Amino acid sequence: MDYEIIASMDRCAANNDSKSFFGAMGCAFAIVLSTFGAAYGTAKPAAGIFSSGILRPERLVPNTLCAVMAQILSIYGLVCCVVMIPSINEKMALHTAFLQLGGGIAVGLCALAAGFSIGIVGDAGVRASSQQPRLYMGMVLILIFSEVLGLYGFVISLLMITKSKSDVTKCLY
Repeated sequence: MDYEIIASMDRCAANNDSKSFFGAMGCAFAIVLSTFGAAYGTAKPAAGIFSSGILRPERLVPNTLCAVMAQILSIYGLVCCVVMIPSINEKMALHTAFLQLGGGIAVGLCALAAGFSIGIVGDAGVRASSQQPRLYMGMVLILIFSEVLGLYGFVISLLMITKSKSDVTKCLY
C-alpha cells in the first residue's frame, strides 16, 4: 500500500469531523477579538478628544491619531482571516486546524490588549496634550509602543498560519 495513503488514514481519521470547526473558530477569534480591541481603543479616547476640542479646537485633528491607530488593530485580524479562510475545508488535518485556532487566538488577544492600552493612553494623552501641547510627542511614542503589541501577535499568527500549511498530510479520504 502507498505510504501517503497509510499516513492519511492514520492522521485523518473519519470519526473526527470537527476539524474544520477549530480552523473556523481561529478565524472567528481573530476578527472578533481584534475588533473589540479596536472598538475600545477608539471609543475610550473619543470622550477626551471631544472634551479637549472645546478647549483647543485646533488640536482636534492631531488628537485623532489614537483612534486611527486603534483601527489598524482590526486590520490585523482581518488579514489573518483572509489568509486562513482558503485552507479551511471539510477534509483538513487536525494539525492545520489547531495551528489556525492558535493563530487566531494569538492575533485576537494581542490586538485586544493593544486596544486597551491605546484607549487608556489615548484618553489620558489627549487630555494632557490639550493642556500642555509639548506632551503630544510623548503620547505618540507611548501609542506606538502600544500598537506594537498587536503587531507582535499579528506576526506570530501569520507564522503559525503559514506553518499550518507546510508539511501536512493531505486528508484524501
